[in-house]
Amino acid sequence: MAEAKASLNNYRQSPRKVRVVADLMRGKSVEDALVTLTFTTKRASGPLEKLLASAIANAKSLSLPLDKLVVKEIRVDSGATLKRRKSRSRGLANPIKKRTSHINIVLAEK
Repeated sequence: MAEAKASLNNYRQSPRKVRVVADLMRGKSVEDALVTLTFTTKRASGPLEKLLASAIANAKSLSLPLDKLVVKEIRVDSGATLKRRKSRSRGLANPIKKRTSHINIVLAEK
């Protein structure tokens, strides 16, 4: 069975926040997932919508039937963490971790 895949690497938002939106689209049909992302107000919904559109384009190139596609798997892993410092009083500094995400999506037929 053929699958269409797409990935987004080093997206500058923490995986914990992206997983909230990814969980909304897991297991849904492609049309339902697009509608869900359109009306979700989270910041991650925009890049995930583009990623889903990329996976749909990959499915077209594989000549898969678009009306039968579902989001079989969507995985959000942690990417590289940028480590920064924030100045504090008395010459101290606190660490700041700027997290990134790797997102993989797989579309398959029902």
